[in-house]
Amino acid sequence: MKKIPQRTCMGCNVKKDKKELIRIVKNKENQINIDKTGKMQGRGAYLCDNIQCLEKAIKTKRIERVFETKIEEEIYEKLRGVMLDK
Repeated sequence: MKKIPQRTCMGCNVKKDKKELIRIVKNKENQINIDKTGKMQGRGAYLCDNIQCLEKAIKTKRIERVFETKIEEEIYEKLRGVMLDK
C-alpha cells in the first residue's frame, strides 16, 4: 500500500493529506504563487481549503514568516478567490 504524503496547514496546524490542501509557493525570484498542480519549483507552504484557515494565517502573519518576505494583499485576494470558487 502506497503511503499518502501528509502536510500541516498553516492556519489550523492540522496534518492532512497533501491532496486536500492548497499549496502556496515562493520561487527563486521571490514571487508568491498558488500552485494548483503541486509541482512548481520553490519553497512550499500549505493551507486547508477553507477561508477560516486563510484568515488565521494572515492575521498571525504565518505565511510571511514561513517565506521570510512581505506578502502583497493581491496574493491574499487571489487565495480568497480560489477558496470561494469551490
